[in-house]
Amino acid sequence: MAHSKKSRKPGSIGIAKTNTSKPSSKKNTPKVKKTKGNQPGSRHSVAQQQQTTVSKGKTDPRLGSKKKIDLTVKPISAPKPVKPKFATPAQELAALEADKRLSLLLDQVDSGKTINKEDQQYLDKCMARHQILCDLLGINNDAEDEENDSDDPFAQFDAIDINDFR
Repeated sequence: MAHSKKSRKPGSIGIAKTNTSKPSSKKNTPKVKKTKGNQPGSRHSVAQQQQTTVSKGKTDPRLGSKKKIDLTVKPISAPKPVKPKFATPAQELAALEADKRLSLLLDQVDSGKTINKEDQQYLDKCMARHQILCDLLGINNDAEDEENDSDDPFAQFDAIDINDFR
């Protein structure tokens, strides 16, 4: 049998305690040596580092944009006049009467269907413009209806009330 040297370290007596409340993170991380003093050759590089920090300066994120602002006063230009889409009211009236969306909305209203708020506003705006254009051009829609009624003799006959003659 080989001779074994006695150790002065005492062995563990009893059951070793395990601490479950704190995980030991020291075993997982490598130990970093603390350095003492400056790195070798640092007395020459310290001056260069100070010069670079002076040139960069400290940047404050609260300072904002570095975009240059023009401080000279520019003359305010007059707003460009809005060119009308149509040269004459007759052309505008023709385009308004040829509008497909307007004709579809008028058909829906005539048939008794309800339309949404957007379509109702569009219809009101177009009808108001149509009335203005008709007035400018001297077109009277009511007069046309009366002329059509006067041509029909039965229309006059139906309009007569018998009670007026009693």
